[in-house]
Amino acid sequence: MWSQKNSLEVSRISSRNNVLLKIAASSYLNSAPLLWSFLHGSRRGAVDFDEAVPARCAQLLQQREVEAALVPVIEYQRISDISLVSNVCVGSKEEVLSVVLVSRKQELNEVETVALDESSRTSATLVKVIFREFLEREPKWTTHTPNVQAMLEENDAALIIGDPAMVFSRSGVNVWDLARLWRNYTGLGFVFAMWMVNNSAVEKSLTVDFAAARDEGCQAIDDIVTFYQDMIPLNVEQLRSYLKNNIAFSLDDSMRAGLQLYFELAYKHAFIEKVKPLAFTR
Repeated sequence: MWSQKNSLEVSRISSRNNVLLKIAASSYLNSAPLLWSFLHGSRRGAVDFDEAVPARCAQLLQQREVEAALVPVIEYQRISDISLVSNVCVGSKEEVLSVVLVSRKQELNEVETVALDESSRTSATLVKVIFREFLEREPKWTTHTPNVQAMLEENDAALIIGDPAMVFSRSGVNVWDLARLWRNYTGLGFVFAMWMVNNSAVEKSLTVDFAAARDEGCQAIDDIVTFYQDMIPLNVEQLRSYLKNNIAFSLDDSMRAGLQLYFELAYKHAFIEKVKPLAFTR
């Protein structure tokens, strides 16, 4: 999503700074406030940055190709020897808008087949948990590139995440917001992604203030909207409202409780092997 010029610039910075903390994250709009300080703000050049979709970020962290990454939260339970950066996240208290299930069916209990966005990990597990735990049914699951029309050609429903989830045509389809569904069923907020650090790099990671970077990014919402307005076909007010009202970048009690319940239900339905306790870098 970043411009070619920006990507080349980041690459040059990375090659000069091999001793810096190597991190990975996606350039979805919902993560932009967490990255802005590192790529455009006062911390520019303070980390060695690699852009990747969320699922790839998990792979890079697991394979130790990066030392920290903004990772789908379900991967915390699957990747060994990692810790969470405290109180910095991509989550939602009510409606997220950018994680949705789309269908031509009128009701969720009519859905028999679901195509899952291939870039998703946490959201793919979430929609499976919702069907098993709350709807008490199990559709057939497939994985697909994020294209709603193509996904619905052979499936009753499609899970879409990130920027593509906000810009497809709503004509002739029903759309369910996954954060809203979770809230309706549990009364809790939901955490989609957090910064995670390899335990071998925890000390090194403490030189990078992810919370302060988040705060700088949240103060730069207008600059972020200006940067993205030519990339995402939504108006300025829609983009600003999304970042201010739909996405939460800090954990509150409801979101933390939602995170714990999500892990417990993922374990109950055999999507993870165990529920390890939350361990934070600071």
